[in-house]
Amino acid sequence: MKIGIIGAGNIGGNLTRRLTALGHDVSVANSRGPETLKALAEETGATAVRAEEAARGAQVVVVTVPLKAVPDLPAGLLSGAAEDVAVIDTGNYYPRERDGRIAGIEDEGLTESRWTEQHLGHPVIKAFNGTYAQDILDRPRPAGDPERMALPVAGDDEAAKRTVRALIDELGFDTVDAGGIDDSWRQQPDTPVYGLRAGAEAVREALAKASPERPAAFRG
Repeated sequence: MKIGIIGAGNIGGNLTRRLTALGHDVSVANSRGPETLKALAEETGATAVRAEEAARGAQVVVVTVPLKAVPDLPAGLLSGAAEDVAVIDTGNYYPRERDGRIAGIEDEGLTESRWTEQHLGHPVIKAFNGTYAQDILDRPRPAGDPERMALPVAGDDEAAKRTVRALIDELGFDTVDAGGIDDSWRQQPDTPVYGLRAGAEAVREALAKASPERPAAFRG
């Protein structure tokens, strides 16, 4: 597949490494320009591009930038993507550490991914937000392996969700359907599933135990 990755931090960089190794055609962008991604491009064979070019022709786009940076993404970011593009949002809200207070999340009660979706103007699939970046490289396992980890995946677009779950399976992880984007609070920071390294059954149990009340440490 043709995949665009917007954000080349730990998650974006390691997804670039794995997805190129699996044979996908990956374009990667960050906020500082393609010249700053030369080493990653040379290492992986990915194409370093400007953010506004990353989604061009892409069947999957991964948005993996700090939440506070989402409103600064180029307008029409997804306009050149494939018609049925699946957009993965890996974002988390860290009001005290990084993002500052976001009114839509705090006052309107939007989930992080619903807020991101509104800015992008396109449905998103929430995945990888509670995954340790190094695990993307170190913990893939074949299907049926008892040590295979499962990742929660939330989203309203069922076709896009199937695409994302199939891609995660190809990366070496099981998935658990975590519901729609309005249910994605179950996998936000400080929930039982966040950072959980476990199989599908334990992930389902952790999702069921989550509380909709945002912890004080994650309020602005």
